[in-house]
Amino acid sequence: MVLNLSSVAAFSAGPYMSVYYATKAYVLSFSEALSEELAGTGVTVTALCPGPTATGFESAASMGSGSTMFRHASSAAEVARDGFKAMRAGKAVCLQGAFTKAMAFGSRFVPRFIARKMAMRMNC
Repeated sequence: MVLNLSSVAAFSAGPYMSVYYATKAYVLSFSEALSEELAGTGVTVTALCPGPTATGFESAASMGSGSTMFRHASSAAEVARDGFKAMRAGKAVCLQGAFTKAMAFGSRFVPRFIARKMAMRMNC
């Protein structure tokens, strides 16, 4: 069992945090591909895609305490529990939390230029 840490950021471009968003997209794509390649071998690969998580990142990134992104933050314990559960179940992708699921699902229906603008707003 392999658990890779991606992010809900994998589902959008992220102005002002472009390398972070691109890296998380890579981890998601890589994990999903490996999951398929290893199907039937007994080895599972899960990409854990949490949304904002209360870890101190917000203050370390100088985002300020009023950041839109962290208003719905899960605890690190919740993220770890849900990721472990998904890995044990052999799921390829784990979108952790209802807010995160809504963000990832919604990104499929919003034009990409709007998703970029929304991400930029959350990252400021």
